[in-house]
Amino acid sequence: MPKTARLYRIESLIRHRGHASFATLQRELEVSPATLKRDLEYLRDQLGAPIEYDRGLNGYRFGAGYRGQRHELPGLWFSERELYALLMAHQLLSETGSDGMLDRHLQPLLERIHDLLGPGGQAEAQRLLRRVKIVGALRRPVAPEFFERAGEALIGRRRLQMRYLTRSRGQVGEREVSPQRLVHYRSTWYLDAWCHGREKLLRFALDAVQSAKVLDERAKELPIKQVEAEMDAGYGVYAGGTRRWATLRFSAQAAPWISRETWHPDQRGRRLDDGGYELALPYVDETELVMDVLRHGEQVQVVEPAALRETVRLRLEQALAVYGPGGRRALGR
Repeated sequence: MPKTARLYRIESLIRHRGHASFATLQRELEVSPATLKRDLEYLRDQLGAPIEYDRGLNGYRFGAGYRGQRHELPGLWFSERELYALLMAHQLLSETGSDGMLDRHLQPLLERIHDLLGPGGQAEAQRLLRRVKIVGALRRPVAPEFFERAGEALIGRRRLQMRYLTRSRGQVGEREVSPQRLVHYRSTWYLDAWCHGREKLLRFALDAVQSAKVLDERAKELPIKQVEAEMDAGYGVYAGGTRRWATLRFSAQAAPWISRETWHPDQRGRRLDDGGYELALPYVDETELVMDVLRHGEQVQVVEPAALRETVRLRLEQALAVYGPGGRRALGR
């Protein structure tokens, strides 16, 4: 019988019979004396069950101080397997690029899970987690205080005042925004928000925030469907423009894994007669799509549109120039 079921069974036997001897509990549960003793201690010390030993009855009962009161064990229970899964989910969240912010807020849950597992379960959990490795590639850390203030403004439906670095222009400016959604994408965090200065929805990289303050003013409310429609239409993290479609053709060598990748929820793909794979997907800004196409080198070809194909061709020529005569000077310009 799993530990969770045993704890419920002990509590039920004492409640309905008024009291139960150690021998009775051991017989009903079919466990060793040591296991039953640990379960009783766990019920009393960790879960606050009002169980005490009565010498006159030679058994366990609810304490006199609790007579007439209703005592229930916590309603939320997990099996040991589910608790281990929660620990692994906690480990994953701690690696999402918020530099310990989520981990700090989830610490009480982590401690409670360890309590439920007991001493033996904690040791097993540590052994399990050592066999799970999470690598956040190309991670851009977010300052915990800015992540926390963005979350506070989002949950409290308040405006956020921030100094923000626009990397494309190399400029720092003041922004007053109404947070609508936090987005975790490619090992860093973004904030989808209504910008009151530009009067439109924009996506802000939280690692580019240099200061942040939660304001008293109420945030502008937008339907989440509107946020999704405007911000999720194109490929990658760039949004806010005309939606276009790109067609990419991958070699037979790349096809086995490309055919299993999701580049965009609305993508369309098909196998080609030569073993290759054709992928069609929407995009708004070509910047990130070009970077991903270049990442696949000679294994991919842009079929259309012509403008995207030309951009990729020029980027490849520029890359080749870096490795040719005078390449160092070309890179330094």
